[in-house]
Amino acid sequence: MKKVIFSIIAIAATQFGFSQKEDENIGSEIVNIVKPYTPTISDAFKVKQMPAVEEEVVEPKIPIKYQIFSFPVASTFVPSKGRAADVDKEELEKGFANYVSLGAGNYGTVNGEVFLAHQLSKTDYVGGLLRHLSSQGGIKDVALDDKYYNTGLDFTYGSRTKDMNWNVDLGVKNQIVNWYGLPTENIVFDETTINLIEEMQSYNTISLGGRMEFNDGLFNDASMQFKRFSDKFGSGENRFFVKPSFDFEVMDSKIKASFIVDYVGGNFEKDYNNVGEMKYSNVIFGTKPSFLYQQDDFSVHLGAGLFYTTNKFNETSDGKFFVYPNIKASYRLVGDLMIAYAGAEGNLNQNSYADFVDGNPFVSPTLFVAPTDNSYDLYVGLKGKLANAVSFNVRGGLNNEKNKPFFVSNTYDETILDKKGYHYGNSFNVVYDDLTTVTVFGEIKADFSKSTTFGISGTYNLFKVSNMQEAWNMPQLKVESSLDIDFTQKWYGGVQLFFVGERLDLVTKQELIFPLASYIQEKVTLDSYFDLNAHVGYKFNKRLTFFLKGNNLANQQYNRWANFPVQGVQVLGGASYKFDF
Repeated sequence: MKKVIFSIIAIAATQFGFSQKEDENIGSEIVNIVKPYTPTISDAFKVKQMPAVEEEVVEPKIPIKYQIFSFPVASTFVPSKGRAADVDKEELEKGFANYVSLGAGNYGTVNGEVFLAHQLSKTDYVGGLLRHLSSQGGIKDVALDDKYYNTGLDFTYGSRTKDMNWNVDLGVKNQIVNWYGLPTENIVFDETTINLIEEMQSYNTISLGGRMEFNDGLFNDASMQFKRFSDKFGSGENRFFVKPSFDFEVMDSKIKASFIVDYVGGNFEKDYNNVGEMKYSNVIFGTKPSFLYQQDDFSVHLGAGLFYTTNKFNETSDGKFFVYPNIKASYRLVGDLMIAYAGAEGNLNQNSYADFVDGNPFVSPTLFVAPTDNSYDLYVGLKGKLANAVSFNVRGGLNNEKNKPFFVSNTYDETILDKKGYHYGNSFNVVYDDLTTVTVFGEIKADFSKSTTFGISGTYNLFKVSNMQEAWNMPQLKVESSLDIDFTQKWYGGVQLFFVGERLDLVTKQELIFPLASYIQEKVTLDSYFDLNAHVGYKFNKRLTFFLKGNNLANQQYNRWANFPVQGVQVLGGASYKFDF
């Protein structure tokens, strides 16, 4: 019963501040948690003992034979006199089904969550989550309003039985942001113009989805979701997908097949030049059958991906057929201590307005939306354990993507009439090009003890584009590290460090002011940055916990995007309370 309730609570983690990226997608995944949940501000990097990489293949289980030597106790056995020594038993922490959390900090930041769950029967459950994150802004030297709001409400109803598990999710979300990145260093704006800019944008999301899993039989699982996404400027997008999968065994070998139907369609009232409406619709039909072969320490998935898509933009439409490799292999060099793996995969990736907003909320509502052809993703790697509590993973790869989307700053054009809040060089467009990427990745994770975990990972990329000057806003180097410690049974804390290398963008620069203003497009380099975050908490009792979190403690007011500086040092303090009805 508790496991069912706690499986819902995993959706509760949050972060705050623009200095870090948020994942607000409404999921329908059921995750089993085998320890009581202690709500804190969400951690950016959760460390586990094994590398957090998707298994390339299903490894065969190695049979282990156990032999127990039992012997009878003689009936004449008489214990010696005296009192048996007391054994200290560790008290298990009581779990609770519900919690409320509230925190506040500088920049007028408020972060609150309320989670409620109820077991309707031995199999059925219901739950709800209300979350809110907002800031009143106040970034130094910003001419426009930089506050933001993010509020979401999720409901879930599900059932877990011997034969199958299923759940249905309903969610609504409102997000308010401002295009505050006015390029005042490159373009001269007078006070009157600045005061007339309406920089606010509002996004609204309604989603309904579900998932089912079968424990036996040919049908394995299926997920589906419908999502309606809209904004303040009359833009609207519908997204629907269904993803069933099957597997069965033939002569001790497993055959798997996954299917997908993914539709996205929407419209923007005006293009960037305020000329006409933009309408789009893309439908993807696909399947990925595969055959699993296993022998001793060697395993291989042999398969292919078959996809067909129909694309329509305004009055132009076309259809294309794609074939992708779907091969994954692994070999146990030294049992679980060292595993070599390799693969060749591909996929047809659906893009959407909602996904672009998740990646960059400062895009203009004037985007061209089309899918990306990930022709091939070749990789080879090695993973395993350096010690009993230290795991590693290293990988190198070559990835080819056709029609890859890139974020690039919108131009400033004085001739555009009826300017909106995104027409002043303070928003982003999406452009497409073919991209080839060479990647080297490595990570180490360690559980030094039950109370101390550490992790570090890094990615280095080399980009090559076909037509554009550069791979806009794509960093070559990214490093992440985290350390989490339970100091005592009452005190806990952690530190996270993020480093992002230089990025390139194309911005508008004013050349002349008098007699007539003229503008050019200029390539700029965004400086690399690191973000140091830390948190500490105190468990006052089984129900009440106090927490304190700091973000961007290095006080680097770096530009996450061109002309969009982030908030400086951010401090948030609060408390959470767990309870049962």
